[in-house]
Amino acid sequence: MPEQPAASTFYVETLGCPKNEVDSEKIIGMLASDGLRRVDDAAAADVVVVNTCAFIEDARRESIDTILALSDQRKDGARIVVTGCMAERYGDELAAELPEVDQVAGFGVPVILGRKPLGMSVTPVPSFDLLNLPRPKSAVPWAYVKIAEGCDRSCGFCAIPSFRGPQRSRDISSILTEVEQLEVREVVLVAQDLASYGKDRPGELGAGSIVPLIESVARIVDRVRLLYLYPSDLSDDLIRVILESGVPYFDLSLQHVSKPLLRNMRRWGDGERFLNRIADIRRLQADAVFRSNFIVGYPGETEEDHDALLSFVEEAQLDWCGFFTYSPEEGTHAVSLPDQVPAGLARERHAELQEVQDAITAARRDAQIGEIHRVLVDEVGVARSHREAPEIDGVVQVDESLAVGELHDVEIVDALGPDLVGVTYGGVGA
Repeated sequence: MPEQPAASTFYVETLGCPKNEVDSEKIIGMLASDGLRRVDDAAAADVVVVNTCAFIEDARRESIDTILALSDQRKDGARIVVTGCMAERYGDELAAELPEVDQVAGFGVPVILGRKPLGMSVTPVPSFDLLNLPRPKSAVPWAYVKIAEGCDRSCGFCAIPSFRGPQRSRDISSILTEVEQLEVREVVLVAQDLASYGKDRPGELGAGSIVPLIESVARIVDRVRLLYLYPSDLSDDLIRVILESGVPYFDLSLQHVSKPLLRNMRRWGDGERFLNRIADIRRLQADAVFRSNFIVGYPGETEEDHDALLSFVEEAQLDWCGFFTYSPEEGTHAVSLPDQVPAGLARERHAELQEVQDAITAARRDAQIGEIHRVLVDEVGVARSHREAPEIDGVVQVDESLAVGELHDVEIVDALGPDLVGVTYGGVGA
């Protein structure tokens, strides 16, 4: 059988969270350094990489559907490589059940360019670590930067520590080097447990290391944004440095507000504590922005628990909020809990919460009409102020003449649901 020509082009499809996007960019950098050229069409690629998500059942289903769809699109002789959380967690099953796939590459397994079907080998924390691989310069004026991998918590609903491993914080120097190489105006710091950065390295970094890290990154870029803050680690120092950074945006991982239910989730806090902390921050800076996510239908959630969450959403007046119907995950504490909530009831509760929050978000956006916002133009006609995180929140529609990658002052003249319309301050045009 004649030897196949060496791969020269690649395509990467990314599913799931921002942390996966960072991993994909590291893979892109690695393949580019190997001499391959990136293409935007899977049908034109010699190697098609699918970076999968396995967080909940819907994400796993999307991953499988995407793998099969891209397999149908690939040209003759092209290889399909599956990586990411699903490859790490279900590697053996994927290798056995998807003959379309040429390689299943879990964390720490380099993408192999030759046509060589591989099963998933079960290994501990990888020696080949995407965390510290170089990345290409960002194609947009903002970028996610992952500062740690893994998680030391044991939340009842989450399987991530079982396949991402314990927390492993990066050196500050490697993070700052990556920030400089990206050449962006805004950096969004991400990790499974962002505020715990450094706790796993007490002799070198230690608890609270997120604060000097933010200060260091803020000296390089115009904006530093943080995603996924565990509420118990939201210290006064962390609040201070976030406010001083000029991006008073707080993405708090609350998950629920019922104290008994949170303890069943193996998590800290309750609605009263959360409301008090939000109020404290708003007293310090009135235009501070808040985002959170909540799980609906967790085992044991009662009507009283649901009503408490509804009341919290009304009182907290969060700017942005996501709701997720509980998904049972193999190997987690929640799977074995009694009083599983019927799926239909969980969906009803989800819809009720989403309706309330949608009205709150729309009202808070309407209230910004007439304000002057400093925005970063991400692409032609699309910008964001400190109030909007990239990809997950609304945007500010601006005049197409405003330069991409630059900061501009605009007056907000209209609100279209989650999006705002801004005109150049002191100028004309939308």
